[in-house]
Amino acid sequence: MSPSEQVRAIEAVLMVAPEPVPPGLLAELLEVPVEEVEAVCDRLAECYRSEQRGFVLARVAGGYRFQSHPDQAGFVERFVLEGQSARLSAAALETLAIVAYKQPVSRAQMSAIRGVNVDSVVRMLAQRGYIEEVARHPGPGQAVLYGTTGLFLERLGLDSVDHLPPLGDLVPGPETVEALEAGLRGA
Repeated sequence: MSPSEQVRAIEAVLMVAPEPVPPGLLAELLEVPVEEVEAVCDRLAECYRSEQRGFVLARVAGGYRFQSHPDQAGFVERFVLEGQSARLSAAALETLAIVAYKQPVSRAQMSAIRGVNVDSVVRMLAQRGYIEEVARHPGPGQAVLYGTTGLFLERLGLDSVDHLPPLGDLVPGPETVEALEAGLRGA
């Protein structure tokens, strides 16, 4: 199979794939080594970047897929969200962040961190496919432990949870916390 045929085949498969396609599967389809597929995908991704296309070839959730270029997010958001109210609530986002950073985590642990019952939020996040049961706690009661899904990674454009930003980058510094506390005390 010529290099141009490999490119065309990879583009065709990725164009119709509903989820990211692992490089191993692409290698099987093309009957070439995985390293060769990864090299072709890297070249394609660079080509699309240099041509300043409205899409990119991204490696997310352990596979490759086409997705809109980040600088086109405003247009895509208007297109996708026009007339829809499928946004996650603040409670859902907080709970999802807890699962993402602490997984595997039980409902009781999530509730303790948030300070409120999370049962309905966990149920909604599981229904939408962002979290799933990944294990059972070995202790008494064998609580269900939750983790994020491939859909979660796909929606965030991440290859794995290891690529989440460090929590330290998201926490305000001590001077900011002191200023907030002072403001709350009315000092």
